[in-house]
Amino acid sequence: MKNIKLLALVLSAAVLAGCAGMKQSGAGSSASQQSSSATDDTAIVSKIKSGLAADADLKDTKIDVTSAQGAVRLKGEIKSLALRRKVDAIVKDVPGVKSVDNQLIVTG
Repeated sequence: MKNIKLLALVLSAAVLAGCAGMKQSGAGSSASQQSSSATDDTAIVSKIKSGLAADADLKDTKIDVTSAQGAVRLKGEIKSLALRRKVDAIVKDVPGVKSVDNQLIVTG
């Protein structure tokens, strides 16, 4: 009887140790996904800013660009509705952009 209890205790400990290992590996992959997402967002913002700087009509504008999991937010002021639309087009052409929240204010 004593041997059966000991065996049950050892088996229970082995099962719990296995389950704990599975949970930790899942947490690690979640962290790597978040890191990858942050890297992707940094690349998206960089490509958008480069695209805006390369355009003669937009290179001097001050537009705040942020991205979270591919959702891009634009804030600032722009001189015309046509330029606002141009910014939209540049942003939507960047790979990885899933949505655009264009909060640019037309001042002209």
